[in-house]
Parts: sequence; structure tokens; C-alpha cells
Amino acid sequence: MKIIVAGGDGFCGWPTALYLSQKGHDVSIIDSMVRRKIDRELHSNSLTPIATLEERVAKWKELTGKEIRIYEGDLVHYDFLKEVLKREMPEAFVHFAEQRSAPYSMIDREHAVYTQNNNVTGTLNVLFGIKEIVPDCHLIKLGTLGEYGTPNIQIEEGYIEIEHKGRKDVLPFPKQPGSFYHLSKVHDSHNIMFACRIWGIRATDLNQGIVYGLDTEETKKDPVLTNRLDYDGVFGTALNRFIIQSTIGHDLTVYGKGGQTRGFLHIKDTVRCIEIAAENPADKGEFRVFNQFTEEHSVGDLAEKVQKVANEEGYPTHIAHLENPRVELEDHFFHAENTKLKDLGLEPHLLDEEVIREILRTVVAHKERVIKENILPQVKWK
Repeated sequence: MKIIVAGGDGFCGWPTALYLSQKGHDVSIIDSMVRRKIDRELHSNSLTPIATLEERVAKWKELTGKEIRIYEGDLVHYDFLKEVLKREMPEAFVHFAEQRSAPYSMIDREHAVYTQNNNVTGTLNVLFGIKEIVPDCHLIKLGTLGEYGTPNIQIEEGYIEIEHKGRKDVLPFPKQPGSFYHLSKVHDSHNIMFACRIWGIRATDLNQGIVYGLDTEETKKDPVLTNRLDYDGVFGTALNRFIIQSTIGHDLTVYGKGGQTRGFLHIKDTVRCIEIAAENPADKGEFRVFNQFTEEHSVGDLAEKVQKVANEEGYPTHIAHLENPRVELEDHFFHAENTKLKDLGLEPHLLDEEVIREILRTVVAHKERVIKENILPQVKWK
């Protein structure tokens, strides 16, 4: 089918575009290149060297004969988006094109406002564009498990049956977001659900956990296709930060006690989940929610896993505890349902020592690119 991948230059979007192209879909990318601009703003970098998007796409065509078209522009500019939709007439619109960092959204007022405007306005424009130009197009929107927070009950997939004063109803699961970024995702979900109900749009909201891993089979084909690896205190995940710290002789810095538990999945499962959603579209007027993760880990567990592999690889490592810069519960119940994607065919890749070892060896190969002063957290919630 014809598929647009918005945010197709990013950590999740780039391997998704390649994967869908490899599978025979006709893929085009929309990207404003803002993630690269943010690297410059933060004086940061991807640990892995990243080619330009034009170089990446040209290399992909050279290797596979498959063309991926590029549209450079921002979803907040509606006229631009409309022209792309008219030219491509997509059957599926994969929406990764959002500011994705909770710490970035908490830097100050300007960054909070930028995050909300970029994410919420961009998604509203996509909804109106689909309504006006491609009403049968299936919107596949990347949400986040962080929309739910950490309630003291099991998290369902989008909806929960409630009995109150003798009556029952199925309602959206309550949201308790933990940052202005997560709040923007909640606003997106509400706007999409509303658009589905009143306009008959079809949409799948993928409440994704934290993504780990680096490569897919497609990004391994050539160094020019390499995916980015973020490690700084703003965009880097705890797992990446721990792995980088282990290779440069730095303590593994666990926030607080390390009991914070979240859902995780491998980047290979991210791209597969997008394929599953595209090939099994929501019905017209349906706002469908999948919890997109495969396993749950605490921050402390991740540190211990990295410590074990690092020690085996010859990098003696210690675990240290920092004051948590975020406002979040450290000791809490966390369990979320994640059966819908598995029922549709997802076969998870799980976090094991070999995955950590592969990332660690990649880090060692590019260790000279580490900007050490960027590793520790600089942004505080209060």
C-alpha cells in the first residue's frame, strides 16, 4: 500500500520506513529535520554517525532498487501537509513526527509550549488533512504508555469497563501523564478519538513503551543506513545511558532508588507493530488502542543487567544512585495489558544479554564521540 511515514528521519521512523519499503510498500517520508536541529541546540549528538536523509535514501535505492520519496516540511504548516497528501494519496499515515522527549518539554516555558504546539497542532492538521483529502486513510499514531502514569490498578488497552452507582460503561482508561510531553500525547489521543467519532476517521493509537536496541535487518545493510543512538540526559534512555557510562568508566547513575518500572520493546518490534497495524486497519470510525510493549523492567533491573554484561566485556562498573530530577513514584504497582498486537501476530524480541552486548560493542566502536558532560541529567521537573 501507499504509506507516509511522518518523522521518517528519526530513531523509530527511519527503520520503520526501510522495513515497510523492504516489505513492498510504497513509502514516502515527511520530516522537518528538527531532531537534527535540536542536537545542535543542545550541543549533543547521536553516538553513531548519521548520514543526511538524502544520502540515506539514495543508498537504500542503490542497494535495493526501492525508492523512498522525501518531503521536507513541518506538519504544523497545513498547506504543506495538504499538498503532500494530494500528491501521495496514502492508504496509511504513520505519525512519528512529534517532539518525543519528556525532559526536553520540561526545560522551561518555551520548550513546554513548543512541545504542545508542535505535537497537538501537527496531529490536528493530520486529522483535518485526512478528513478533507484521504478520508479512508488509516492513521497509525505513536502514543506512549506514559499517558497512563502508574495507577494502582492494571492498565488496560485504551479502555476500561466501569460500574458506577448501578450502571456500566466502557470508557477511556484514566490518564495520569508525567510531563508536558506526555500531556501532549494525551491531548492527541482525545483529539483523534473525537475525530473518529464525528468524522468516521479510522485510527490506531499505539501506546508505546520505551524502545531499546539499535539496528534492524534493514539498517544493518550499510553504514550509511545506520540508526541514531541517543545517550544524553535529555533524549537518551536509561539503558543507553547505562551502557555508555559503563564503557567510559562512569558509575551507572540510577535515579533515586531505581524502582520506577516501565514497559519496553526492541526497535525490531516497533517496526513490526507498525506493519501489523497497517495490514490490519481499524474500521471506519474506530479509535483503536494497542499497548505497544513486550516486557516490563525497573530502572534498577536495567542497571544490574548492564553491569553484568559490562563486567564480562572488561569494563568494571559500579551502580550509583542520584537524586531523581523527575517527580514520579519510585515504589509503585505497574502492570499493563499487551495482548492485542500479539493476537495479530507479534512475536517479541526480548531484552537479553546479547542485545546489551551488541549495543555496548557499537558504543565502544564510537566511544570517541561521547560528550561526557551531556550524560548526567540537567533538567529538573521542579
